[in-house]
Amino acid sequence: MKLEQGRAVSPSPETVDALGRALHLNTVEFAHLRALAASGGRRPFRRETVPDTLRGLVQRLPEPAYITGQRWDILAWNDAAAALLADFGRLEPGNRNILHWMLTDPVARLLFGMTWEAEARRMVALFRPSHDLWRGDAAFAELVDRLRANCPEFEGWWAAHGIGAPVSGTKHLHHPTLGPLSYDYASFQANDDPALKLALYTRS
Repeated sequence: MKLEQGRAVSPSPETVDALGRALHLNTVEFAHLRALAASGGRRPFRRETVPDTLRGLVQRLPEPAYITGQRWDILAWNDAAAALLADFGRLEPGNRNILHWMLTDPVARLLFGMTWEAEARRMVALFRPSHDLWRGDAAFAELVDRLRANCPEFEGWWAAHGIGAPVSGTKHLHHPTLGPLSYDYASFQANDDPALKLALYTRS
C-alpha cells in the first residue's frame, strides 16, 4: 500500500488509529501520530511575532516568564527571567532559542547543575513533536544541525527518538549568587496565537 511505501498520502482517521493500535503506542505517541497525519502542506517556517499586549503583560509579571514559538525561539521575556535564567538579549538572534540555550550555553549547565542532563534530555523529547510536524523545513533542520555540532550529548538523545508531552513540574536550580532555588513551572498557549507558549516560574 502507499502508506507502507512512504508515498505521499492522506490517511483517514480510522487508518491512523488502526496503525497506532498495531504499534501499541502510548497516549503521547498516539497524539503525535495523529498530529503528523493531520499536518501537511505547510509553508516555510517563519518566526512568530508576539502581540504588544501580550509582550507587555509578560514584562509586567513579577515572576520569571518568557514566550517561545513553535521552533522554541525565545520571543519575549521579562526582567525576572533574565535575572533567574539568563539575559536572552545578550544572545545572538539566531541563538535566541530555549533548547539551543539549554544544550549549548555553559550558563545553563551551571544553573541546572546535577539536574542538567535529565532536564536537557527531557527538553529534547519535548521538542521532537514540534520538529516532526515541520520535518524537512530548513529552519528546523538548521537548528538540529547546530545542536549536533555544539552539544556532544544531543546526537544520542535525538537518535533515541523519544516523544515527550509538556507537563508542569519543579525545576531545581543553583543560582551563582542566590544559591539553591526551586521553582514550580507550567506552560500555557496564547489565545492570540496557539503557536505562542508562555512559560511561567513561581517559587516552590
